[in-house]
Amino acid sequence: MVTPNARTVLEEQVTTGKVMQLATLDDDGSPYVCNVWFASAFTPDRLWFISRPTRFHCANIRNDERVAGAILAIELDALGQPVQGVSFKGTARELPTTGINDQIHRYVTRWPKAGNAIDPARLASGEAHHRVYEIAVTDWVLYDEANFGRTPRQEVPRA
Repeated sequence: MVTPNARTVLEEQVTTGKVMQLATLDDDGSPYVCNVWFASAFTPDRLWFISRPTRFHCANIRNDERVAGAILAIELDALGQPVQGVSFKGTARELPTTGINDQIHRYVTRWPKAGNAIDPARLASGEAHHRVYEIAVTDWVLYDEANFGRTPRQEVPRA
């Protein structure tokens, strides 16, 4: 059996994952975890999500850009099945409301129903309730018991 390339497996799992668990830090440094729909791109490694700027995790990002998270890209069937997932660390920021057409396109291509929430004209005019957030990934860890058996934890360099 040929062992797959960890970077290739990581990109496949991130691309097929649906929801990201995102950890931010509140004012006293305590972690806060939320779940957000996301889109991704590689080279450089970026994750995008949309949210209302009034949400707790968005306020946390404005105060401290450091984030961490996890993405699970498998269907959960039963306890004991091989674990396959990705975790990451990085820095997050709220993107401006103009000049982000590429990021909007990537997100809406993946999640078409979000089109109105982050429509470029509505964002620019201040009518949109949501904003686009970008995570610059600094560290990846792939944990994959199915592909990497005895050494499932694979640190994968960012692109």
